[in-house]
Amino acid sequence: MNGGIVTHNLSKTYPGAAEAALSKLNLQVEPREVYGFLGANGAGKTTAIRLLLNFIQPTSGSAAVNGLDIVKDSVAVKRHVGYLAGDIALWPKVTGQQLFDYLMQLQGKDCTPYLQELVKKFEAEPQKKISELSKGNRQKIGIIQALMHQPDVLIMDEPTSGLDPLMQEVFYSEVRAAAHRGAAVLVSSHNLAEAQRMCDRVGIIKHGRLIREQTIKDDEQLGAPVLRAVFKSAVPTLGKSVKVISKQGATAVVQAAGPLNAALADLAKHDIVSLTSEQLNLEEEFMEYYGDGA
Repeated sequence: MNGGIVTHNLSKTYPGAAEAALSKLNLQVEPREVYGFLGANGAGKTTAIRLLLNFIQPTSGSAAVNGLDIVKDSVAVKRHVGYLAGDIALWPKVTGQQLFDYLMQLQGKDCTPYLQELVKKFEAEPQKKISELSKGNRQKIGIIQALMHQPDVLIMDEPTSGLDPLMQEVFYSEVRAAAHRGAAVLVSSHNLAEAQRMCDRVGIIKHGRLIREQTIKDDEQLGAPVLRAVFKSAVPTLGKSVKVISKQGATAVVQAAGPLNAALADLAKHDIVSLTSEQLNLEEEFMEYYGDGA
């Protein structure tokens, strides 16, 4: 694949650390795709992003952004990337417009028409100094600078932090527009509702390891019904035809691991007080892997 993001066993262990911050990450984000990178704080999301941008270098493994090696071609990589840091720090004494002008000079590209469109949509205040802006308005400036040159790859760490719901909707729309133009988009988040709304696929990372990938729109599992079964006593051991998503006391949330009639037949072997149908959502999928209190 020439475009997008590809990693191969990408790993990072910090000096003195007992465990790797990122271990053998293999993921692929294709052009026109929005990929949600999900995990709890400290799971390894930001480490992966910093590696992709060569802010830190891998202990082992490799990665390419838009067909360019993240270490050997790190300067060239940055010409193709729009980046928003999770802990974005902007120069406080300059205005948003001065920042935009400076970044356009670095890119060697006049982005004025689209920039003005973004400023209007996000109701930004580029004439004010960064230090005079609220957290939400600083975040708007950060988002605009990442989007304005219409990059081939977008990498954004917790992008909607500080945005009100209306501006979040604007952000989702612009991210989808960027993907429609051909950009590969990697969005790090722990906002599950946001990921389910915005992304094509998500990857769940835990303790530095990618433990699950899930397609959002087309995956039959997220669209398939789940059953909430209340048993007469504690949840019994169920057969292979039933996947247990979660359980507490005498209640289990389950899903058919194969044909629905086989799962129902398996459940019918036990004393059930009630059985209701629901829809699985990403939060339940996420908690299946983070249910250990991590």
